[in-house]
Amino acid sequence: MGLDPNFLWGGATAANQCEGGYNLGNRGLSNVDLMPTGEDRAGVMAGKIKMLEFDDQHFYPAKEAIDMYHHYFEDIKLFAEMGFKTYRMSISWSRIFPNGDDEKPNEEGLKFYENIFLELRKYNIQPLVTLAHFDVPVTLIKKYGSWRNRKMIDFYENYCHTVFERYKGLVKYWLTFNEVNMILHAPFIAAGLCFEPDENEEHVKYQAMHHQLVASAAVTKIAHEVDPENLIGCMLAGGNNYPFSCHPEDYAKAIEKDRENYLFIDIQSRGAYPNYAFKKFERENIHIEMEAGDQELLKQYTVDFISFSYYSSRVVATDPAVTHETAGNIYKSIKNPYLESSEWGWQIDPMGLRSALNVLYDRYQRPIFIVENGLGAVDTPDENGNVEDDYRIDYLREHIKAFKAAVEEDGVELMGYTSWGCIDLVSASKGEMSKRYGFIYVDRDDEGNGTLKRSKKKSFNWYQKVIQTNGEDLA
Repeated sequence: MGLDPNFLWGGATAANQCEGGYNLGNRGLSNVDLMPTGEDRAGVMAGKIKMLEFDDQHFYPAKEAIDMYHHYFEDIKLFAEMGFKTYRMSISWSRIFPNGDDEKPNEEGLKFYENIFLELRKYNIQPLVTLAHFDVPVTLIKKYGSWRNRKMIDFYENYCHTVFERYKGLVKYWLTFNEVNMILHAPFIAAGLCFEPDENEEHVKYQAMHHQLVASAAVTKIAHEVDPENLIGCMLAGGNNYPFSCHPEDYAKAIEKDRENYLFIDIQSRGAYPNYAFKKFERENIHIEMEAGDQELLKQYTVDFISFSYYSSRVVATDPAVTHETAGNIYKSIKNPYLESSEWGWQIDPMGLRSALNVLYDRYQRPIFIVENGLGAVDTPDENGNVEDDYRIDYLREHIKAFKAAVEEDGVELMGYTSWGCIDLVSASKGEMSKRYGFIYVDRDDEGNGTLKRSKKKSFNWYQKVIQTNGEDLA
């Protein structure tokens, strides 16, 4: 019993939420740079407010974030001190191809990530690299309409082929698109989509989805050709939907809502659109344009493993009188009376993680990787600058117990676990720094003030012990 001795413990970040240096090293502008804080953030995220340039009325936290661009040596050293076996990070597409359609890649950007990978190798930390973590060069949005345009497949293939060749032998584990199903809920941040008045938004989203899935299969092919050692994963924003009651209609709705998410992984793992998707498109008058060879490509080049983020389960109801929703998450849920919630209203459900693991493994029979999981909370340093984040330790302990049970009692094949925001970073949903996830405190506030000094929280030493004992000592 117990986790595999080679279990990949680590932490996760995204370039747009930690890197900064948005205008350094010949980097181009990305969609995620343009996500402001405040009341307009949700509208921009959803593609309802078109914001393709900075203005003077908003604060854009990704411009500097926590400036890992200048601090990565220090940060990686701290990850190594915790004992990380892997570090999930992303490459900024616009740091490699500033406009996305450039003839040649940007050598400064390529060298920047090469230095990071070499630093990780120094500490025997395996990089797990997300190729597109909510990241589209703005020029591709302006010129082509982003992923609504099939030309994006070629640009993405070119970018991926470039980094596969450059980092051959330095990176083995890759993810094609972060939380690929979020295109349905936050289409600008997920796919650079902005909508025009009276446009069929659902059609645009599903057409863009098709282009992303074809691109994912195409780069899976390229990755294996460049280096047979490469392992390619897909990535889902996970968490099952529970029926609010035992009414058959509630149960049926839970199945329907889960299918919205499984659709993407059904295609990436099984290699074909499921029948329920075609029936949905038929009902909703969605006509996806597919070219000859698309379905063969999807069938032939499926992913090597399934990865997902997990923060909470969700609840659905058919009775319109059931309206008490949770706050905080990008897509809403009926409040579950059996669960406690975080400060941001996200419901805490470790058993839901075990359930999600079992459903995914039963469904796909592929190795699973938990690549995001964590607690966003307000951390207040004491007079000595220490953060006693026992609430985070409690949250992580229960979720680790849950995935250990999924492995040891249920037989799930689990590759690793990278907790989200292993160092404090900018929140994706709100753009806040005050919503902290990390084992490492970063002195920066929601307005961009602070020294950026790094310091260890209580959870730092706790997670170090968890990794040292391969998850056996959770006290």
